[in-house]
Amino acid sequence: MPALIIIDMQEDFVLPHGSLCIQGAKDTVPRIREVLDGFRQRALPIFHVVRSYRADGVDVEWPREQAFRKGHHAVVPGTPGARIVSELAPRPNEYVVTKKRFSAFMHTELDLLLRRLHIRELAVCGTQLPVCVRCSVFDAIALDYRVTLIADGTSAQTEAIAEANRFDMANIGTRCLNAADYLSQLAGA
Repeated sequence: MPALIIIDMQEDFVLPHGSLCIQGAKDTVPRIREVLDGFRQRALPIFHVVRSYRADGVDVEWPREQAFRKGHHAVVPGTPGARIVSELAPRPNEYVVTKKRFSAFMHTELDLLLRRLHIRELAVCGTQLPVCVRCSVFDAIALDYRVTLIADGTSAQTEAIAEANRFDMANIGTRCLNAADYLSQLAGA
Protein backbone atom coordinates (compact mmCIF):
# COMPACT_ATOMS: atom_id res chain seq x y z
CA MET A 1 0.00 0.00 0.00
CA PRO A 2 1.46 3.38 -0.98
CA ALA A 3 1.19 6.69 0.84
CA LEU A 4 1.15 10.12 -0.75
CA ILE A 5 3.59 12.73 0.55
CA ILE A 6 2.83 16.34 -0.49
CA ILE A 7 5.64 18.70 0.49
CA ASP A 8 5.44 22.45 1.25
CA MET A 9 2.44 23.36 -0.90
CA GLN A 10 1.89 26.42 1.27
CA GLU A 11 0.84 29.87 0.13
CA ASP A 12 4.28 31.42 0.78
CA PHE A 13 5.83 28.98 -1.73
CA VAL A 14 3.01 28.52 -4.24
CA LEU A 15 1.10 31.76 -4.73
CA PRO A 16 2.61 34.57 -6.82
CA HIS A 17 2.42 37.00 -3.88
CA GLY A 18 4.05 34.48 -1.51
CA SER A 19 7.19 35.62 0.27
CA LEU A 20 9.26 32.87 -1.40
CA CYS A 21 7.21 31.90 -4.43
CA ILE A 22 8.78 29.04 -6.39
CA GLN A 23 8.49 29.42 -10.15
CA GLY A 24 6.07 26.81 -11.47
CA ALA A 25 4.74 25.74 -8.07
CA LYS A 26 1.23 27.03 -8.81
CA ASP A 27 1.26 25.17 -12.14
CA THR A 28 1.77 21.85 -10.32
CA VAL A 29 -1.38 22.19 -8.20
CA PRO A 30 -3.72 20.52 -10.77
CA ARG A 31 -1.38 17.51 -11.17
CA ILE A 32 -0.98 17.15 -7.41
CA ARG A 33 -4.75 17.45 -7.02
CA GLU A 34 -5.26 14.59 -9.52
CA VAL A 35 -2.99 12.33 -7.49
CA LEU A 36 -4.54 13.52 -4.23
CA ASP A 37 -8.01 12.69 -5.56
CA GLY A 38 -6.79 9.26 -6.67
CA PHE A 39 -5.51 8.53 -3.17
CA ARG A 40 -8.70 9.84 -1.60
CA GLN A 41 -10.87 7.67 -3.85
CA ARG A 42 -8.89 4.60 -2.78
CA ALA A 43 -8.79 5.61 0.92
CA LEU A 44 -4.97 5.47 0.87
CA PRO A 45 -2.87 7.38 3.43
CA ILE A 46 -2.10 11.02 2.64
CA PHE A 47 0.55 13.14 4.35
CA HIS A 48 0.73 16.91 3.95
CA VAL A 49 4.20 18.01 5.03
CA VAL A 50 4.50 21.67 5.91
CA ARG A 51 7.34 23.94 6.91
CA SER A 52 6.76 25.98 10.04
CA TYR A 53 8.95 28.24 12.15
CA ARG A 54 8.51 30.03 15.44
CA ALA A 55 7.74 33.73 15.06
CA ASP A 56 11.13 34.71 16.53
CA GLY A 57 12.99 32.48 14.03
CA VAL A 58 15.01 30.64 16.66
CA ASP A 59 14.35 27.32 14.88
CA VAL A 60 15.19 28.47 11.32
CA GLU A 61 18.05 26.52 9.70
CA TRP A 62 21.18 28.65 9.40
CA PRO A 63 21.16 29.11 5.58
CA ARG A 64 17.76 30.82 5.86
CA GLU A 65 18.24 32.86 9.03
CA GLN A 66 19.14 36.11 7.33
CA ALA A 67 16.27 35.92 4.83
CA PHE A 68 13.83 35.03 7.62
CA ARG A 69 14.89 38.01 9.68
CA LYS A 70 14.33 40.27 6.65
CA GLY A 71 10.78 38.91 6.35
CA HIS A 72 11.36 36.93 3.15
CA HIS A 73 10.25 33.70 4.72
CA ALA A 74 7.07 33.87 6.74
CA VAL A 75 5.87 30.28 7.19
CA VAL A 76 4.86 30.99 10.78
CA PRO A 77 1.70 29.39 12.21
CA GLY A 78 -1.26 31.71 11.98
CA THR A 79 0.06 33.69 9.03
CA PRO A 80 -1.69 33.37 5.66
CA GLY A 81 1.52 32.20 3.99
CA ALA A 82 1.73 29.13 6.22
CA ARG A 83 -1.61 27.75 4.96
CA ILE A 84 -1.71 24.90 2.49
CA VAL A 85 -3.21 26.18 -0.77
CA SER A 86 -6.97 25.75 -0.79
CA GLU A 87 -7.03 23.30 -3.72
CA LEU A 88 -4.95 20.83 -1.68
CA ALA A 89 -6.35 21.54 1.79
CA PRO A 90 -6.14 18.50 4.07
CA ARG A 91 -9.23 16.64 5.15
CA PRO A 92 -9.70 15.54 8.78
CA ASN A 93 -8.55 11.96 8.07
CA GLU A 94 -5.29 13.09 6.44
CA TYR A 95 -2.03 13.59 8.28
CA VAL A 96 -0.26 16.93 8.59
CA VAL A 97 3.41 16.68 9.53
CA THR A 98 5.37 19.79 10.46
CA LYS A 99 9.05 20.04 9.59
CA LYS A 100 11.70 22.58 10.49
CA ARG A 101 14.37 21.36 8.09
CA PHE A 102 14.55 20.52 4.40
CA SER A 103 13.77 16.81 4.79
CA ALA A 104 10.28 15.68 5.74
CA PHE A 105 11.94 12.96 7.82
CA MET A 106 14.42 14.97 9.91
CA HIS A 107 13.16 15.35 13.48
CA THR A 108 9.53 14.68 12.47
CA GLU A 109 7.08 11.87 13.15
CA LEU A 110 6.78 10.95 9.46
CA ASP A 111 8.84 7.76 9.53
CA LEU A 112 7.11 6.56 12.71
CA LEU A 113 3.64 7.13 11.25
CA LEU A 114 4.51 5.43 7.96
CA ARG A 115 5.92 2.39 9.77
CA ARG A 116 2.89 2.17 12.09
CA LEU A 117 0.70 2.12 8.97
CA HIS A 118 2.97 -0.55 7.40
CA ILE A 119 3.77 1.70 4.44
CA ARG A 120 6.77 0.77 2.26
CA GLU A 121 5.94 2.72 -0.91
CA LEU A 122 5.73 6.50 -1.26
CA ALA A 123 4.52 8.82 -3.99
CA VAL A 124 6.19 12.19 -3.44
CA CYS A 125 5.30 15.59 -4.91
CA GLY A 126 5.45 19.26 -3.95
CA THR A 127 7.98 22.05 -3.91
CA GLN A 128 10.83 22.80 -4.12
CA LEU A 129 12.34 19.90 -6.06
CA PRO A 130 16.08 20.56 -5.52
CA VAL A 131 15.72 21.23 -1.81
CA CYS A 132 12.89 19.86 0.34
CA VAL A 133 11.57 17.31 -2.16
CA ARG A 134 15.06 16.04 -2.96
CA CYS A 135 16.17 15.81 0.69
CA SER A 136 12.97 13.97 1.55
CA VAL A 137 13.34 11.54 -1.35
CA PHE A 138 16.98 10.80 -0.50
CA ASP A 139 16.08 10.21 3.16
CA ALA A 140 13.15 7.99 2.16
CA ILE A 141 15.46 5.85 0.01
CA ALA A 142 17.97 5.67 2.88
CA LEU A 143 15.14 4.46 5.14
CA ASP A 144 14.28 1.70 2.60
CA TYR A 145 11.07 3.16 1.20
CA ARG A 146 10.26 2.54 -2.47
CA VAL A 147 9.80 6.02 -3.89
CA THR A 148 7.99 7.35 -6.93
CA LEU A 149 8.51 11.04 -7.70
CA ILE A 150 5.46 12.61 -9.36
CA ALA A 151 7.58 14.54 -11.84
CA ASP A 152 4.90 16.95 -13.07
CA GLY A 153 3.77 17.47 -9.48
CA THR A 154 7.08 19.08 -8.49
CA SER A 155 8.59 22.47 -9.18
CA ALA A 156 11.96 24.18 -9.25
CA GLN A 157 13.14 27.65 -10.23
CA THR A 158 14.12 26.40 -13.72
CA GLU A 159 13.47 23.33 -15.86
CA ALA A 160 17.23 22.67 -16.06
CA ILE A 161 17.39 22.44 -12.26
CA ALA A 162 14.36 20.15 -12.21
CA GLU A 163 15.79 17.89 -14.91
CA ALA A 164 19.15 17.55 -13.14
CA ASN A 165 17.45 16.65 -9.87
CA ARG A 166 15.14 14.07 -11.49
CA PHE A 167 18.22 12.52 -13.12
CA ASP A 168 19.98 12.28 -9.73
CA MET A 169 16.90 10.82 -8.04
CA ALA A 170 16.43 8.23 -10.79
CA ASN A 171 20.06 7.18 -10.34
CA ILE A 172 19.45 6.25 -6.69
CA GLY A 173 16.39 4.14 -7.50
CA THR A 174 13.55 6.63 -7.51
CA ARG A 175 10.89 6.05 -10.14
CA CYS A 176 10.01 9.30 -11.90
CA LEU A 177 6.52 9.30 -13.40
CA ASN A 178 4.00 11.91 -14.44
CA ALA A 179 0.73 12.04 -12.52
CA ALA A 180 -1.31 10.36 -15.26
CA ASP A 181 1.15 7.47 -15.59
CA TYR A 182 1.32 6.99 -11.84
CA LEU A 183 -2.46 7.00 -11.49
CA SER A 184 -2.74 4.49 -14.33
CA GLN A 185 -0.35 2.15 -12.53
CA LEU A 186 -2.16 2.74 -9.22
CA ALA A 187 -5.46 1.79 -10.86
CA GLY A 188 -3.93 -1.44 -12.18
CA ALA A 189 -2.50 -2.45 -8.80
